[in-house]
Amino acid sequence: MGLDISEKRIVVTGGAGFLGQHVVDLLKKQGCKKIFIPRSKEFDLRKEKDIDMMLQTFKPEIIIHLAASVGGIGANQKNPGKYFYDNLIMGIQLMEQSRLYQIEKFIAIGTICSYPKFTPVPFKEQDLWNGYPEETNAPYGLAKKMMLVQSKAYREQYGYNSIFLLPVNLYGPGDNFDLESSHVIPAIIRKCIEAKVKGESSVSLWGTGNITREFLYVEDAAEGIILATKNYDQSEPVNIGSGKEISIRNLAEKIKLMTGYQGELVWDDSKPDGQPRRQLDVELAKNYFGFEAKTNLNTGLQKTIEWYLESRNKY
Repeated sequence: MGLDISEKRIVVTGGAGFLGQHVVDLLKKQGCKKIFIPRSKEFDLRKEKDIDMMLQTFKPEIIIHLAASVGGIGANQKNPGKYFYDNLIMGIQLMEQSRLYQIEKFIAIGTICSYPKFTPVPFKEQDLWNGYPEETNAPYGLAKKMMLVQSKAYREQYGYNSIFLLPVNLYGPGDNFDLESSHVIPAIIRKCIEAKVKGESSVSLWGTGNITREFLYVEDAAEGIILATKNYDQSEPVNIGSGKEISIRNLAEKIKLMTGYQGELVWDDSKPDGQPRRQLDVELAKNYFGFEAKTNLNTGLQKTIEWYLESRNKY
């Protein structure tokens, strides 16, 4: 049957962000009426007193912790200390205070960046501790992974119900298209569309293009998180993904075609590629709480491009 969340008081940290907006929308569609989104200007979740105030204000029964300091490879290279500290302190204090407040369930959202650099494909959850993450985003990945350690320790010592999910690279409407901090899909979409509008003959892209990535449409990710919230009650980590990989070169060619850009894609191999390959084993999510990705890459890219074309005056 699973947990009936329709009448629960649910706090979604990061609920105004890219993934958060989709999670909140889906919660509303499923009949949840008591959804609370702490905003950073009111509650700095890196500070214990602000977490305490947030919990007293909203009195949640469930916390879905999506908030993160995050960016692409370039942003990670510029901010390793900030990303480590912000994500570590926020996650650890929030879970501890949630335990002290006897909050019924804590959903911790980790990151694919936590996996070791040379994890065999497809990534299985038991491989998480078999090496150091890829260097450019290791501080972020390790900070997030500490919530998994905490979740297991708290379940063992206190019987606390927290779960830990590992979404793969997300994309979709509402993504971050700021080239200083965006991930690969929005960056390529924006570069191709801007070059098309300006009539530029080429677009420069980071790396060799030879690495692979797996992508999950953001609405599918939201569904996976809510299914786990209702139906999963263990601390073992679970991958949330599509189970399909594509090379960045092929992805870029696909986006070039879909945006109608006629110029050349130039690969700047002086820029880092990041992890060599990424593809998840997604069997546990299917077995534990019935999650399977529904949106194929072409459909998801089309929707994302259309959204950006309608919204690009913001950037």
